[in-house]
Amino acid sequence: MHRTKNFLITLLLLILIPVTLLAQQNYTISGYINDSKSGETLLNATVRILNSSLATSTNAYGFYSISVPKGTHVLRSQLVGYSAFEQTLTVDKNITYNITMSTASQQLEEVTISSLSKSKNVDNPQMGVVNLNVSEIRKLPVVFGEKDILKTIQLLPGVASGGEGSANFYVRGGSGDQNLILLDEAIVYNASHLFGFFSTFNSDAIKDVNLYKGGIPAQYGGRASSVLDIAMLDGNAKKYAVEGGIGLIASRIKFDGPIVKDRGSFMISGRRTYADMFLLASKDETVKSSKLYFYDLNIKANYKFDDRNKLFLSGYFGQDVLGYGDLFRFDWGNATGTLRWNHIFTNKLFSNTSLIFSDFNYHVGINNDNSDFDISSRIQNINLKQDFQYYPSNRSTLKFGVHALDQTIKPASIDATDTSAVNSILIQKRRGLDLAAYISHEWSATDRLKLIYGLRMTNFMMLGPGSYYDFDAAGNPVQATDYKKGEIVQNYFNLEPRFSANYILRDNKSLKLSYNRNIQNLHQLTNSTSSLPTDQFVLSSRTIKPQIADQVALGYYQNFNNDRYEFSVESYYKNLSNQIDFKNGADLQANELLDGELVFGDGRAYGLEFFLKKRAGKLTGWLSYTLSKSERKFEAINNGAWFNARQDKTHNLSVVAMYQLSKTWTAGATFVYSTGDAVTLPAGKYAVDNRTVYYYTERNGSRMPNYHRLDLSMTYEPVANKDKRYYSSWSFGLYNAYARKNAYLIDFRDSETNPNITETYKVALFSLVPSVTWNFKF
Repeated sequence: MHRTKNFLITLLLLILIPVTLLAQQNYTISGYINDSKSGETLLNATVRILNSSLATSTNAYGFYSISVPKGTHVLRSQLVGYSAFEQTLTVDKNITYNITMSTASQQLEEVTISSLSKSKNVDNPQMGVVNLNVSEIRKLPVVFGEKDILKTIQLLPGVASGGEGSANFYVRGGSGDQNLILLDEAIVYNASHLFGFFSTFNSDAIKDVNLYKGGIPAQYGGRASSVLDIAMLDGNAKKYAVEGGIGLIASRIKFDGPIVKDRGSFMISGRRTYADMFLLASKDETVKSSKLYFYDLNIKANYKFDDRNKLFLSGYFGQDVLGYGDLFRFDWGNATGTLRWNHIFTNKLFSNTSLIFSDFNYHVGINNDNSDFDISSRIQNINLKQDFQYYPSNRSTLKFGVHALDQTIKPASIDATDTSAVNSILIQKRRGLDLAAYISHEWSATDRLKLIYGLRMTNFMMLGPGSYYDFDAAGNPVQATDYKKGEIVQNYFNLEPRFSANYILRDNKSLKLSYNRNIQNLHQLTNSTSSLPTDQFVLSSRTIKPQIADQVALGYYQNFNNDRYEFSVESYYKNLSNQIDFKNGADLQANELLDGELVFGDGRAYGLEFFLKKRAGKLTGWLSYTLSKSERKFEAINNGAWFNARQDKTHNLSVVAMYQLSKTWTAGATFVYSTGDAVTLPAGKYAVDNRTVYYYTERNGSRMPNYHRLDLSMTYEPVANKDKRYYSSWSFGLYNAYARKNAYLIDFRDSETNPNITETYKVALFSLVPSVTWNFKF
């Protein structure tokens, strides 16, 4: 404890001494940057003082702060896709100056190019972060024609798909549950519809998307591999507007406008599939009454009380409904709510206070003559966050805050009406309290060297009431201890150091280095290649220790040809401790002794990521390639030897291209290739009571066939409509254009003609899938 205290004191001194030395008696210009047409705050916009090295950028809420000496200065703000803004200001005191920026004309190449600020992929000390352009996402071809954030990030280096058409994804060899997915700061536990073929995120409602793969900032915690931070649109503060789209399988609509012009706005966006409508054409009454659809709803409202205070309220509600007549029903859904207050204490101190609620639940109902029962599960949390951002000087930014996350898990339980066929099983709820504090300092030590370093401290407590078992080495329960409400069952305190450095070799080249440790106390247990709604969630306990991930990364970044192209190569090594897997033949559902069905071990992942992007001109797009390895080691599996992780993919290639054919037509194409998934295939078979039983040896020792696919799209946007209040466009797509039968799973069966011969057969989900969507806006 004494050594920990000394370490914390030393770290705080290292952070605060440069802050003190760099603080100068200058004046501060601060404010928000907004879109001139909608009033939306603009994130990651660059603000600089011309003829000087003074520069900053807007934070996650559109706020900026820059310190300047007394005198007259030319302030310039830039953001990709917007015309540069300049204003001459005479500064003899602290100034609040809000900026509005106009979108650049897409038909004037020189305007678009001039609006490109120096790319942050070179200048930014943050490593392993990708900011997605929502307008690009809307032009990419995807399955069923639904534009999808989670499908798009699978085209980036270091990110692998969870399977054909799946929204599940793996980052740098981590598992699917090691990704923290946030929507307006709220945790999304299951980010998919229809078993992963759609994601929960409607692109019409999204403003900004950031994926952190390495060098994760200290304000984020709770997951071992990555953070996907998604911000919803605030709503148009200038005028009322309606937009949406009608497709073959789903339709969507968004309505937004001012509550009070230039002071407050709202946004409501909804989406629904209607595959179930086609069931009505069936002559079978059971099929006709079946359900097959999902819907989701995004809402947000905000109000600016004055230049220093803004209040936001946002929420997401989504539900999947599947059912076969009255015999079977399967529903699952997410609900989130975020109440956020932005307050500016001074021109240098920005505050964000958030109260957040998240909920995920599923329900399975089975009704027939032999059995009648329900299975249900739920996970909820309430999260209170207080974050500060302090700007002591232009070379120094300090972030610090405290978080308190209270999570409750209701494990899968069985409620049977006829106990003669199925027994009712009620599993105790589990509750955990995760307290965290963090401090992070971004410091430009010299004109070439920039650093981000900090620390996150977490204290996780599993709380009563309930009975908690201890287990022996074989996983058998030894004894149970009862705890009262609020009693601490188990406590884990961890330190998570974070460090990133960027050294600029020249104006358009840089080297970056990062190290970060991440702790995970919520664990998702799955035995499938894709995340399912019925996957089990468990908290760290007396048996289950927190997962620990230590990652070091090194990268080279370069822009060339007047910033038209950006290139990067990153290498990483990740060490994983306290990884979780199932015993062979584990009993997963409605098991009060689930902890005893688990085994624990280590993991490692390493790789090289290459990325080349063309950012301007008629042809835009990117090429990404990842060479990687991901392995696990458990004493009880594979004789204690290292084996391929389920998500291990040696090669992963994506080519994305968008071409402006004319003023009205844009073509898009995506080609993906990857090594087949690691799978466990039988090494032999034997007969038991006239049944074939397969014998398995090496875990994940075989491979599925290599995966590749080409998708095509065309977008028609009439020029005449763009300047009018009413605007419409058409999107045409072709998923899997050359109709490759990629394997979704491989299984085995005895030959019908010769039972001694085992046949292998492949199941493919999709062949060629066309789509068409009409988009409108007025």
